[in-house]
Amino acid sequence: MSEDARPTGTRKPVTNYGSGRGALLDAAVRVVARGGLRGLTYRAVAEEAGVTHGLVVHHFGSRDALIEEAVDHAFRSSLDVSSLDTGAERAGEFAEGLGSMVETGPDLQAFQYELLLEARRRPDLMPRLRALYDEYFETARRDLARILSRPVDRGLSRLVFAALEGLVLHQLVFGEREVTEEALAELRTLLERLADTDARTTPDTTFDPT
Repeated sequence: MSEDARPTGTRKPVTNYGSGRGALLDAAVRVVARGGLRGLTYRAVAEEAGVTHGLVVHHFGSRDALIEEAVDHAFRSSLDVSSLDTGAERAGEFAEGLGSMVETGPDLQAFQYELLLEARRRPDLMPRLRALYDEYFETARRDLARILSRPVDRGLSRLVFAALEGLVLHQLVFGEREVTEEALAELRTLLERLADTDARTTPDTTFDPT
């Protein structure tokens, strides 16, 4: 049965989150978070947003355009709410909002993981995915360089970022924010020790992390 022929009685109740372009893109993110990128259709977004199918068609014109704009929207939103690049100058403040970020925006995080998996099947998604993660990698490098007061190589910044991403994924799947916070406390302790070691062995010079 096509989605247009689906009996209306089988549709889930919807909440009207708004009919503007941004609201429709937010609805698209929620749809993908629940059912993967392959479930992203005009009908699904319309039902999620509580608007007509025709309104979604009017805004985006094609499913490919809907996908592209949803991906770009999610990327911009992800960078805005990232727990990185907070200006932290001490290890004790590193990734301070990570747990709450996952708790308050699980759909956005789930969207990104769905996209990671889908990009393995759709190489056309890779440039956007790579652009997002390059931003993440660079932001993590800057944060660490500011905390350690020295240049940080790719290996260390990726290691720390991988730890953060793993914590996000585990909290997203299992909940247990308290475990995230415990792990972050351990990570911050390790960074503090690394910073102390660097301070004892490195000449006192001014370092610009940018």
